[in-house]
Formats: sequence, C-alpha cells, structure tokens
Amino acid sequence: MAHAFRVGQGFDLHRLVRGRPFVLGGLRIPHPRGPLGHSDGDALLHALTDALLGATGGGDIGDRFPDTDPRWEGADSRALLGAVWAPLRKAGWRVCNVDATVVAERPTLGPWKPRIARGIARLLGIPAGRVCVKAKTLEKLGEIGKGKAVAAQVVVLLDKSSR
Repeated sequence: MAHAFRVGQGFDLHRLVRGRPFVLGGLRIPHPRGPLGHSDGDALLHALTDALLGATGGGDIGDRFPDTDPRWEGADSRALLGAVWAPLRKAGWRVCNVDATVVAERPTLGPWKPRIARGIARLLGIPAGRVCVKAKTLEKLGEIGKGKAVAAQVVVLLDKSSR
C-alpha cells in the first residue's frame, strides 16, 4: 500500500473590534472585542481551512467563500471548515496532525488551548492528541501587540492511502 502525504499551510489575520464576539477555533472566548470579518472572523479555523485546501491543491478560503457573496455573511467558520473537509475526507484524505499557532496579545489564550484543540479534533474526526494549539504574543509590538488584531498560522499533514 502506497501513501501520499501532503503538507498544507494556512494563515489568517483579523482586526479586533467592539461589538463582535471573540471566536477562535469554534469557541467563544470572553473578550470585549472580536474579529471583524465577513463571516464570524475565526482566524484559526480560516487558517486551518486554507491549510487543508493548500495541501490538496484546492485554492484558498477566499476562492471558496468570497466576502463578496452574501451567503457567507456572518457564517460560522465551523461550517466553512466542514464544507471543505467533508469531501476531502470522503475522497480518502486523513489528517495526520495539525500544528497551530495563534498570535494575540489579548485575551490570554493559555487556559483555552486544550478546549480549542479538542474542538478542532472533533471537527476533523481525529484524536485530540493530533492537534497542537500554541499561543504567542508579540510583546506589545505592532497592531497585534497593541491588542488590535489576532492572527493564526496552521500547518497540517494529510495522508491518503492507495492500493
């Protein structure tokens, strides 16, 4: 049996504004500001979706769910991820692991990382041990460091067995 391994990388960044919930990895986290976006602005799930698309040559999240299309306004990023992952899974792709880094000065994400990782694992149908979520700050440098934005970078390894 031969294996086809593919690596995908995704990145996303959203400005934080008052009046929006802070959503990350499908989880609402208490914070006075949330990501501005056409959808719910979940930078982590957007980066993961881009990583899956990149690994399989499927373009990017903007190609699939353009912000010019009113159907995606306010969309739950878990649904967007599911719309990308379901056909890939059906085609035989399996997630070996997900390595994610979130960059935000605030809120403090340390206490939330295990729940976020478990939620992502559930969305992908894999054991939680295959998902690593790390959190970093920018030591108060730049827009992220001033608490005005959140960014995420994700690397995913996929495997597809062929007989």
